[in-house]
Amino acid sequence: QVQLVESGGGLVQPGGSLRLSCAASGVVLRFYPIAWFRQAPGKEREGVPCISSGDGGTGYRDSLKGRFTIARDHAKNSVYLQMNSLEPEDTTVYYCAARTTFTAGAGSCSLDHSDFGIWGQGTQVTVSS
Repeated sequence: QVQLVESGGGLVQPGGSLRLSCAASGVVLRFYPIAWFRQAPGKEREGVPCISSGDGGTGYRDSLKGRFTIARDHAKNSVYLQMNSLEPEDTTVYYCAARTTFTAGAGSCSLDHSDFGIWGQGTQVTVSS
């Protein structure tokens, strides 16, 4: 059974940091492009960062460059999202997802949620003082 499980969310003060984890079972993540998405109530799900299959490269939403970093841990079959300088506007549920239709390599990175077929259940991030 293929499963992605996010963890690491919680309550943090503005300016603080969190590291979200996406652990996989039933699938080897390094073979898939992975992205983190977030969706605030009443808004469309938006891609945050993505990482290509293997270590082909990363992509970030322009507004989040410099604050968020995506990375893989092949040994733990996991992908991480390091979030720094968090703002109240970052409050929402964060999801990791694996892209299931792609051409392997640097071009496989995507921030379009319709490209992704395997999703985790999400983890809540709340930025508040």
